[in-house]
Amino acid sequence: MKQIYICHDRRIGILSAIYDAWKECRDKEAGIELRGMTEQQLFCEYVEVEESEKKAAAVERLIREHLGQEAYENVCYALLSEDRMKADAVFHVMQAARKIACSTKIMDYLGNPHVAKVFELKRNVANEAHSFIEFIRFRELENGVMFSEIAPKNRVLTCIADHFANRFPLENWMIYDKVHLEFLVHRAECHWILVEGQKLNREIADRVSKEEKEYEKLWKGFFHAIAIEERANPRLQRSHMPFRYRNDVVEFQ
Repeated sequence: MKQIYICHDRRIGILSAIYDAWKECRDKEAGIELRGMTEQQLFCEYVEVEESEKKAAAVERLIREHLGQEAYENVCYALLSEDRMKADAVFHVMQAARKIACSTKIMDYLGNPHVAKVFELKRNVANEAHSFIEFIRFRELENGVMFSEIAPKNRVLTCIADHFANRFPLENWMIYDKVHLEFLVHRAECHWILVEGQKLNREIADRVSKEEKEYEKLWKGFFHAIAIEERANPRLQRSHMPFRYRNDVVEFQ
């Protein structure tokens, strides 16, 4: 009977499910599904995964050593996707790698649907992360913290963390993912950290500094001063700044 492993949609949960599936069914038909997104199938046995950091670390080592760094990076990006089949695709890529002569070349086999799936998920997450690197804007709060709020489709905070840490190493800043309830927090001259499962204090987040308000007034004045109404091109504006990003961009608020 086919085994289906059920896990939480987070790094430790997914990698723990892959660990159990690999240990028990590496040469058999098996699947992995995310808790709350499971579609019941006939003639399958569903197994609840016991999640642990030890299991997750073991799977990461296995992928690095036998599939290579390229495959590891593709897997890391793919697991940040919102696609419910991401864990299952990664597990089947690992199974496929056992059947080729050089397992480190597995990501070259795009004819395999699971390899193609992981590659597609990686590309989608990377593209969205790149867009947010361009579109994220910060506002200075009363407490001096630079704050930004975004609504990404995928969990992109860890993908953009190093960029902003290198850009603002001497600043206290925070990026809030309001879709996944995650905070990317950076303390001046320290490394960034990811905080999960916390809610935003809206009252504090709405208290911007006096300097921030002045700069916003100056920006609006500059924008209206240089604008030429007769040459407005909304279609071109949408190509550079899609609507879905605008709610979280300071210039449009």
